[in-house]
Formats: sequence, C-alpha cells, structure tokens
Amino acid sequence: MAKYDYNLIVIGGGSAGLIAALIAATVRARVALIEREKMGGDCLNTGCVPSKSLLRAARAAQEMRTAARFGITGVEPEVDFSAVMTRVRSVIETIEPKDSVERYTELGVDCLTGEATLEDSHHVRVRSEAGERRISGRAIVLATGAAPFVPPIPGLKEVHPLTSDTVWNLEERPQRLLVMGGGPIGCELAQAFARLGSEVTLIDMADRLLPREDPETSALLENRFRAEGIDVRLAHKAVNVSAGPAGGGSLTALIDGRDGVDSEVVLPFDEILVAVGRTARGGTGLDAAGVVRNPDGTIRVDARLRTSLSSVYACGDAAGPYQFTHMASHQAWYAAVNALFAPFWRFGVNYAVVPWATYTDPEVARVGLSESEAAERGIPVEVVRYDLDDLDRALAEGETDGWVKVLVKPGSDRILGAQIVGAEAGELIGEFVLAMTHGLGLKKIMSTIHIYPTRMEAVKFSASTWRKAHAPEKLLSWVGRLFALLR
Repeated sequence: MAKYDYNLIVIGGGSAGLIAALIAATVRARVALIEREKMGGDCLNTGCVPSKSLLRAARAAQEMRTAARFGITGVEPEVDFSAVMTRVRSVIETIEPKDSVERYTELGVDCLTGEATLEDSHHVRVRSEAGERRISGRAIVLATGAAPFVPPIPGLKEVHPLTSDTVWNLEERPQRLLVMGGGPIGCELAQAFARLGSEVTLIDMADRLLPREDPETSALLENRFRAEGIDVRLAHKAVNVSAGPAGGGSLTALIDGRDGVDSEVVLPFDEILVAVGRTARGGTGLDAAGVVRNPDGTIRVDARLRTSLSSVYACGDAAGPYQFTHMASHQAWYAAVNALFAPFWRFGVNYAVVPWATYTDPEVARVGLSESEAAERGIPVEVVRYDLDDLDRALAEGETDGWVKVLVKPGSDRILGAQIVGAEAGELIGEFVLAMTHGLGLKKIMSTIHIYPTRMEAVKFSASTWRKAHAPEKLLSWVGRLFALLR
C-alpha cells in the first residue's frame, strides 16, 4: 500500500509552483498543487504581464509625442486610461488558460484551492470553503512567492497606498502620482504613468536610481526621466504621510544635506505608489513545523533547495536570493527533481550566470558582474565598451542612448559580466547569457554571423572592440612588410 497520498505536494501556484508541479506530472509522479487565490501567481496577475502591457501603452503615447524627429507631426495623445487598463486585463485573460486549473488537471496535476498549512515534513492541511482536508506527501515544495513591502512610515497605511499588487485596480489616471522607490518596479511604473499623462514624483532614500547597476546607468536614466517631466527626488527620506481632506495627501521627507544639514520638503499627491521591495511569503505553519528562515524572511535552503526539514524544499521568491520569474522557474526544476529523486539524484543550483532586465526606456539588462561590483570585490577585469550611437540600426531608429559593456578576464576573452543599456536590451543580453553559460568567449561571438542591420550587431561589435584592443601589432607589422615586398 502507498505510504503517502502524493509523491509531491506543491504549495503555491505561481511561476515556481507551476513548473515544479509540471515536472512532477511529466515524470508520472502523483502531485498535488495548492493555490489559495489565482493560478499564475504574481507574474501573470500583478507583475510581469500587466506591467509590460502598461509599458507598451505608455511607449505608444510617447512615440506620438516624439514623432517630429522622424518628420511626422507629433501630437499630444488623448489617453483613455480606463481603456488602457481594460487592455491590460484582457492580456492577462488571454494568457490565463496556460496557467489554469483546467490545463494542469489535464496534465495530471491534482489542483486544490484553499489555504495550505504545513504541519510537518510530510503533511499539509488544506482549508477551503468546501471544508478541510489533510493530505500527505513523500516530499513537499514551498513556492509561496513574495508580497510588496509597505514600510512602517507614520500615516502611510491610512492613505491606502497602491502597490505593484493593487495598482492594476485603478480605473482613473491619477493626476499627481508619488512613487516611492527608485528600483526596477518604481522606475518602470513612474515612467509609464508619466507617459500616460500623470504628474509623477519619484522619491528614494538612495542617491541614485537602480543602485544595483553602475553609476553611469543611473545617471543616464535619471536624465531621461527628468527630460520626460518626472520630478526625481533622490536622497529623500520619507518620514511622515498625511491624508488630505478630500482624498490624496502629502508626504514629508528629509533631504540628505551633503553639508550635514538636512532640510524638509512636503510632496503632495493624489495617489501614492509604494515600490520599495518585496518580502517573502513563507506560508502558514512553517515556524511551528520547524522550517528555518533567514533574517530577511526568506526560507533558508541549501544548494539543493532543501529546507531545514529534509523532505521539504523551497524555491522562487520565497527562497531567494533572486526575485525574478525566470529564476523561480529555474529553481523549480531543481527543487522538483531533488524532491522526487533524492537520494538517487541530487543537483545543486548554479547561480553563476543570472540575467535580469529593467524595462524602462532605455532598457537596462545585465548578467554576471558589473563594473562596480568587480571594483568592490577587488576582482581584476578588462572593461570593453561599445556605444550605441555608432550602431547603424540605432541611428536609423533614433534610439542611440546606451551602450554594451563587457567585463573580461584579463589575458583572455572569458566573459565575467555584461551590461546592455538601450532599446531591447532585455532581448540582446541573451547572447551573453548563452556564451557565459557554455563557456564561450568573445572570439566565438565575433566569429558568428550577425544579420545587418540589427541591434544584435552591437553584441558582435563589442567583441570586435575587444579584438582590436588585442591586435597582434608585431605580427601585423611583419605582414605589412611582407605585402610591401609582394607589390
């Protein structure tokens, strides 16, 4: 007789949970997937899909304003914000069937709706409107995701701030939008709402935007934001929020004075959007069951994504260290395979090549080391740079802001990191990700045919820049003399 109801129980139906359940079903394991709200998780319902749909609408509006640079009369677009949000929701609805209960049931997954409580290493209690049931599994995968963090600033909760989870419920465009947070989410949404017609103020405690990127990237993006009318307030510490008599309110911030004297500023808003980070959702019952967490709230896992309970694994935003949808999916494979096949097979997750992108305009994409990180860690690198104002396709399309920057191990063509700033950077970074994953150097990239005229040529030209800097001058001098004799 079977000792457990399932080979694998997966808690959470977001990106990580869906992949883990799919892998289990593919290898014919009996698997239960428990989700308390909507299948697809944050990425489908409140994250990647709606945000990129909104950004596309914002870009269309900006293209209308700036059409004069192509010899076409530019116009100020009439933005029907309600229609924009209707389209955002329609895109979600179009993608929903891929992540639906019906599809996963057909694939062999037992989908359960309800609140899951971890009781011990092998048992989960599921509560729903239909009642309560206790199920058992040989192994369990926690894929409970993360939620927006709302800092404990006095008065903030009283004004009911928007977050990346709730901003999609807006039906009317805010006239004055205050965005707290200069990271990827804050930057993307600030630019989108500004382009759709809101008066946007962006505030952050840090002294630059996107602090994980190099300072020159932060400066370029800040200049672009200011040019588009965004009021960028850096080195501003929010200390208090006051509600307005008829909605909205104001935020009081301290400005970090470089002379040691701080000043105070009051920033009014109709809506305030908090985008200062996300915290892991551990799930119900973890502490009582003995699952250990890290100081930041993420679930502590080993290299194989196993928690402090030997048959319980965790992946995705709940485990960290990277809160990206593609990393959640990547980890889910390791968590599911290790959970199903241990002790016969075990695999450790490799975090050496992790790409990401911020979908501002221009986009910012990176994989591996940045120049700043290399300097901080004392890692010697050779920096290779190719500016996009030299690229024919960028010139033709009027999108010349940005560059390709590659960090190379001195004395070789081995790529240690790459950053692309510019149009479609998130697409272009893939060639560097492939090269780093499989140990291909700049010589291999340079010897690969790239279609002309494409933005992808910028990747090849960065490799050519490195090759020119390492040209064998003595050999070329000798060859030059040889050709002189042959004339």
